[in-house]
Amino acid sequence: MLVVLPASIAFGVAIYSPLGEGSTALGAMAGIIGAVGLGLVAPIFGGTRALVTAPCAPAAAVMAALSIELVGAGQSPGRVMVLMTLAALISGALQVFYGSIRGGTLIKYIPYPVVTGYLSGVGVVIFLKQLPPFFGWAKDTPALHALGEPGLWQWPGVTVGVVTIAVMMLAPRITKVVPSAILGLVAGIAAYFALGLFKPELLHIEGNPLLIGELGGQGGSFLDAFSGRWTGLVELSFHDLGLILMPALTLSVLLSIDTLKTCVLVDALTHTRHNSNREMIAQGVANICSATVGGMPGAGTSGPTLVNIASGGNSRLSGLLSGGFVLLAFLLLGGLVAWAPIAALAGILIVVAYRMFDWSIFSLLKKRSTMLDFMVIVIVIGVAVSVGLIQASGVGIALAIILFIRELIRGTVIHRRLTGCQMLSRQRRLPEQMEILARRGEEILICELEGNLFFGTTDQLYSELEEDLKTRRFIILDMRRVRGVDYTAVHVLEQIEARLEQRGAKLLFSNLPRELPTGTNLHIYFDEVGLVTPESHGKIFPQLSDALEWVENHILEEAGQPLRTSAPPIKLRDFAFTQGRSEETLQALEACAVERSLAPGETLFHQGETGDAIYLIRKGGVKIVLKLQEGGEFHIATFRRGDFFGDMAFLDRETRSADAVAETATELYEISRERFDAVAARHPRLGMEFFNSLARSLAIRLRYADGEIRALEDS
Repeated sequence: MLVVLPASIAFGVAIYSPLGEGSTALGAMAGIIGAVGLGLVAPIFGGTRALVTAPCAPAAAVMAALSIELVGAGQSPGRVMVLMTLAALISGALQVFYGSIRGGTLIKYIPYPVVTGYLSGVGVVIFLKQLPPFFGWAKDTPALHALGEPGLWQWPGVTVGVVTIAVMMLAPRITKVVPSAILGLVAGIAAYFALGLFKPELLHIEGNPLLIGELGGQGGSFLDAFSGRWTGLVELSFHDLGLILMPALTLSVLLSIDTLKTCVLVDALTHTRHNSNREMIAQGVANICSATVGGMPGAGTSGPTLVNIASGGNSRLSGLLSGGFVLLAFLLLGGLVAWAPIAALAGILIVVAYRMFDWSIFSLLKKRSTMLDFMVIVIVIGVAVSVGLIQASGVGIALAIILFIRELIRGTVIHRRLTGCQMLSRQRRLPEQMEILARRGEEILICELEGNLFFGTTDQLYSELEEDLKTRRFIILDMRRVRGVDYTAVHVLEQIEARLEQRGAKLLFSNLPRELPTGTNLHIYFDEVGLVTPESHGKIFPQLSDALEWVENHILEEAGQPLRTSAPPIKLRDFAFTQGRSEETLQALEACAVERSLAPGETLFHQGETGDAIYLIRKGGVKIVLKLQEGGEFHIATFRRGDFFGDMAFLDRETRSADAVAETATELYEISRERFDAVAARHPRLGMEFFNSLARSLAIRLRYADGEIRALEDS
């Protein structure tokens, strides 16, 4: 309470002082009522421990700027108070709306340079607005002219302001028991009465411009002003609503940022985690209640909250008691508020403004990588000071968008680049086919994309692929890590496809997400925009391996090694696996081989089944599929005519690690380990030559697997 009370009075005076003589008392009253209303209501609906809600500097800056703008537009003081009340009500309603749509989480992600620039700008604005009451010159006097004319200064007020500032700045070094704002205000009042001993006219409250004066003011009681503003609300038009809509929006965002920033500090100190959306609703309700009874708006403020925690407050009750103690202090000591020097309150706000300015921003000048962030902060501060806080909010939002786009386009959207020499499909090939694919692998480029493909990144993608568009025959874009695609990206992809088609090259897509975070189905979207249609030349494949398999089959067909799914079955001695073996070995192997046939889609064995057989494919193909725990399946490999599979269970006699499903009508040789061992016992040469061939074939597979792993790690 000792921190909240003097600051609230000062903020209220700063807001109402542009309304003319006698309004400072109304401002002080609005600040006190705001401290009571916010302090009592916010903790009831909020959930952040030890958070103290009170009038704050951002609210003072926005509302003071609004009052100055309305007075400058010719609005009467009474009408200005009505419009400020409406602005506070709308601001509170917007905060409730933010919390209801879970917008509290989004506000936390406004870039730091924008937030610190805006809050620092608020500090500068508060500082500049307090120069007239601090020095005592007329409000319409140009600051540069008045600073150079000491004759225009009210020296008693200047003396009081200097004493207040000095005590506030030195107080933390002397004691932390009593808040510096209280010590500064007491010192300012003491200095004022000390000066009154030499100038008796200072000790008269009526008509004294250096004091707040009676809280009723000279323009009628506060109750009259309160009832007048509610009567005026009924008379407002849509034009009046337009005058305060942007300030209300600015105020709601600023108060939300100030609150959530304080909540983060509370989390760090109390090892808790606040609920942003619940707190937004609580702050909105509190601001609505405060405006309803004539108080100024506010937020969860860091100064009083940190003092509260340091003093032992650890629950919402401490925040509630803060508001209650403000009410008690006003009821008991309200008469003393009239004797508070305006220059002392200005001194308090000047110190608040000094502490509000983020002086660490100048360290950003030391590194080139943070120069842009420094410029953003300076621009926001400059607009806040030279144009206005309302306009600075628009600039801040625009810069936030620019910073977001900058972060997205800083890095490439290509997660990994590989060639056909570095990665193969899961279709197992025969040695002679592998040689062809290794020789022509540079014709294939695989690009695994990531992030968002939008107008800020797709031009970069085109630039990175420009040389490849001239040389590669097949470009595969894997979209598994893509989080978003806009129409500009589609247009660039169409350009890539058109350039490849001019050379007879192909663009292929794989792993298109069925649903992006935005809810967009890329398959449907690409079809709707005409990127992949029966008339276009682009192709979509479920997995990257499927796209690679299609390309490899195309290359092998050109090289005279077409995929023959209908080719006649081959004999055991025709397998590359058995080439070069003795007739005795071949006859012994044929003795332990059993022929089997599978219909398309028939499962040969299931994951987890026991088995000890190895299978040699005479005709057709078998797909090895791993069932995933979360559902779905993963394609491990496809084996075709002339190849073998099932070697793991044959060697270790453990359970099957995946399913084996026939792709087409398939014929196999099945050699169980039990039959093989029985035959090998009679033909020892069989065991030696068979395991030698098996080891060589597995070694070749492992070499290719090692090469792919190395390529993935290096890319």
